[in-house]
Amino acid sequence: MAHPHRHGREIETLEEFDRVAAGGSLVGWRLQALDLTDRTAALLAADTTAAVFLGCPMAPEAAAKVRADGALVLPPVPDLPFAPYRGLLYTPDELFAGLDAEHGYAATPDARTYAWFQRTMRDGDVFASMLRAVHDDAISDALDERLAGVPVVGVMGGHAMARGTDAYAGAARLGRSLARAGLTVATGGGPGAMEAANLGAYAAPHPDGMLDEALPLLGKEPSYVPSVGAWARAAFDVRDRWPGGGDSIGVPTWFYGHEPPNAFAGHIAKYFANATREDGLLARCTAGVVYLPGAAGTVQEIFDNATPNYYGSRGEPTPMVLVDRAHWTEHLPAWPLLRALAEGRSMASRIALVDTVEEAPEALLRLSAAG
Repeated sequence: MAHPHRHGREIETLEEFDRVAAGGSLVGWRLQALDLTDRTAALLAADTTAAVFLGCPMAPEAAAKVRADGALVLPPVPDLPFAPYRGLLYTPDELFAGLDAEHGYAATPDARTYAWFQRTMRDGDVFASMLRAVHDDAISDALDERLAGVPVVGVMGGHAMARGTDAYAGAARLGRSLARAGLTVATGGGPGAMEAANLGAYAAPHPDGMLDEALPLLGKEPSYVPSVGAWARAAFDVRDRWPGGGDSIGVPTWFYGHEPPNAFAGHIAKYFANATREDGLLARCTAGVVYLPGAAGTVQEIFDNATPNYYGSRGEPTPMVLVDRAHWTEHLPAWPLLRALAEGRSMASRIALVDTVEEAPEALLRLSAAG
């Protein structure tokens, strides 16, 4: 599906480059992270006045020509395991590339980027800090493009929810139901409840039996501990057995790099800055958020979302559905506080507490209608 660019002047794929360059003008375009070393003839022929080349390798004669045109060229940064100017979201295959090679997960772009992040954070490298900020802004831009005009529902919940459990199966069925209702499922992109919801969205186009068969296969590797590689391979095995799954969004962070991204989100917006990631994920959940049982992180997400709903800072409040009455009223009593905050405000008609995941989609629909 094609998505409009935020300002309509971005080129993020070689196919787009070839189409635009064929017209003879790249005036004012922004080109992001494209390998243009094989596009020398097109660059020499096109007018590139006021164009901006962000991390685009090109032949020396092409670079000299576009600079002479008055284009701004920010060359690739050498020896990075990621592209700071990237124009598109990640895919699971991209982040886990090399998983089956000799060094396993440690050799993948995901693991190498986390190692770079740890090293540069420890060293206090200001240049690395700038690169992280540029990368995260590019990811936000790509995420906005991917979700433009799409109703997005968030599913939040604990990372510790193990494969093979009833809770994991329930979260997967929830993701499937939401996707079949025409919503784009977005999660924090990690393991546990997040993976389960992305798995459910992946299963949505398939017959119901697909999920029933996939769950025990995944349950053979219940956690990414002790082996991220074995955990991830089990997911890719499911994808290979049932290709053509539904799309969904994962929004993880290298700040929690010990938690790998899951392979069932079709598009992954992975950030360095966790605060940017958390606020951005919730802000984009235009169709509401379902909160499965979780711990401190899920509680934080509840009230990160409640604050703009309370003040109306993002417009009309969006639905919030908390699942598991005992968990949210006794174990971690977030519901009484949320209900007290909502009293007398427009968000009061946009919050609900349900006992089971099976009730969540209907509750979400009811809250949406209440607006």
